[in-house]
Amino acid sequence: MEPDPNNNNSTNIEAFLHGHQVNLEELEQDGANDVPKKQRKRRRTSKAWGMFTKLPLDAYQDGKERSMCVCGQVYISESNYGTGNMLKHIKKCPKLKKSRDPRQMILDHSGSIGSCSLEFDQVAFRELLSAAIVKHGLPFQFVEFDAIRNCFEFLNSEVQNISRNTAKADILKAYNAERLRIKAMLEEVPGRICFTSDLWTACTTDGYMSLTAHFIDKNWVLQKRLLNFTLMPSPHTGLCLSEKLLSLWTEWGVEKKVFSITLDNASANEACVTMLKSQLKIRKALLSNGDYLHMRCCAHIINLIVQDGLKAIEGELYKIRESVKFVKASQGRKQKFLECVNQMSLDRKKGLRQDVPTRWNSTYIMLDCALYYKSAFFHLALSDSNYKYCPSEDEWNKLERINNFLVLFYEITCIFSGSKYPTSNLYFPKVFAAYVTLREYSENGDGYMKDMGKRMLEKFLKYWSDFCTILTIAVILDPRYKLQFVEWAYKKVYGENSKELKNIREKLFSLFDEYMLISTQSTNTSPMQGSVPHSNENDDRKGRGKLDSCLEEFDNFESMESSCTQKTQLELYLSEPRADRSSHLDILSFWKDNQVRYPELASMARDVLTIPISTVASESAFSVGGRVLDQFRSSLKPETVESIICSRDWIFGQEVNAMVSMDELTTDILEHNN
Repeated sequence: MEPDPNNNNSTNIEAFLHGHQVNLEELEQDGANDVPKKQRKRRRTSKAWGMFTKLPLDAYQDGKERSMCVCGQVYISESNYGTGNMLKHIKKCPKLKKSRDPRQMILDHSGSIGSCSLEFDQVAFRELLSAAIVKHGLPFQFVEFDAIRNCFEFLNSEVQNISRNTAKADILKAYNAERLRIKAMLEEVPGRICFTSDLWTACTTDGYMSLTAHFIDKNWVLQKRLLNFTLMPSPHTGLCLSEKLLSLWTEWGVEKKVFSITLDNASANEACVTMLKSQLKIRKALLSNGDYLHMRCCAHIINLIVQDGLKAIEGELYKIRESVKFVKASQGRKQKFLECVNQMSLDRKKGLRQDVPTRWNSTYIMLDCALYYKSAFFHLALSDSNYKYCPSEDEWNKLERINNFLVLFYEITCIFSGSKYPTSNLYFPKVFAAYVTLREYSENGDGYMKDMGKRMLEKFLKYWSDFCTILTIAVILDPRYKLQFVEWAYKKVYGENSKELKNIREKLFSLFDEYMLISTQSTNTSPMQGSVPHSNENDDRKGRGKLDSCLEEFDNFESMESSCTQKTQLELYLSEPRADRSSHLDILSFWKDNQVRYPELASMARDVLTIPISTVASESAFSVGGRVLDQFRSSLKPETVESIICSRDWIFGQEVNAMVSMDELTTDILEHNN
């Protein structure tokens, strides 16, 4: 194939193409209509057709088929000319060299890879690299791998490769930019902010503190942001913890927006909260004198309660653990156990799982799975003389009864561990059901069940001898329960007209009065609408002002009379019928729809429903931290670790923030048998 001698007309051809918007697919279809039906054109397979555009046959007088490159160069493309010159041109075409950005690569109508002529964006490329490192936990050295650089250069010869230090600097730059955005978001939060915090020890033995903010935005959507994953050097005393938390709150500018902080039951946390409360009181930053600042992690308490109960069946649990370990020990044993499963006509997909002893819910999953394969274990004991840990029939029956008893606590743990929905309104119904169940077993149970119930009830009363006041108020703000449920429950626990119920009523109305007072103060201090009158106008109105002041006493009298006869927002809400308790009500949508009707009560509900009742949100950051700061990257600076983990949370959010599930912790030991 030869370059067309009439190529001087390339400018006119480009104008012609622009005016007619030539479509390759349409041209091929039009050309096909001119060929007799019996003939079929051979498919063009050369790579050149992905880079050249066919021109109309009437573009030149000689009627020969021509194709044009993006640079304007035209070649005759008749079948008997070949594509050699076109392929040579592709290698040296300046515009094609600038159009190999992987984000701009497209498929043409024939299925080949083509490119548009936009220039490569080095800044965007580095931003994408930083995002990939943060999202997938890649090492900074990733950008220096020879194979990776070869891939980048293949996609675009103009790519400028960067070093690991540059990649780290890009991530720190993105972190600082996102930090400013998150800080602005916290300033715009309409209500107060609740926090969760926890401590973690890395593989380097360094201590880290995570601080997570929980709030409901102006659209009544529950939000969660990991604010800090910061180095926390020893000692971890109450004083040091309180100073660290207060400094972090001050850095974010939220020290006057704090409503509560949820912590685990470490002894140092008690002293920490006491010191925080005294500091925040000085700044007049707390509601109700700080009575609701400290929230204990309910999931942690449930774990302590059940762990005490499981001591009553230590022997049986030991046999179950050893049975699972026996099957897991070798591929041959797994295969033999699966044969037993098939012979007993059981579903192998149920899975057999080994627990993590420190997490009782994983123990429940192990026990539940083992009970399903009860007959398979019996069969394994008969067929394999080395298996000596099979529980007896009585022990299996005992485990089955306890498993049925523990299912309630497993469900409570799962509900309390949620972070995508409000949990404060779910506390009281679940904890009340647990208390009633434990009291029934401790009083009316038989043998080991009674012993187990007593153990768990004793631990329950250690932490929840009195139900948490603010979380009891939270269930009152749930239209499915309201005050009637609390009255009914307290009657069953404490009897008629108990002082505990009276205390809840007083705390409820006292908290509402605070929100009414805050609303009144904000209204009084808001700027006047309209322009300020001229001094002469003020003089003209002095007489009228004196007359109006004489009638102010009457206005106040009328206001007091009407307030005595009208119900408050809280009283009006409580007097209305409850919603169906079994309905799947979105409580945030309810208060969003009623915020005009109950403005101050809705503000109170917004803050109370924000309270997280477990530290799962902060603990989830540790699972990410363990992947970022591992034995292969143990020399990362604390500032770099924080920038990676926090940026991951801020940029990708729920996409990557899933907590380590029980399925990951308790892997099915049967799934890798092949």
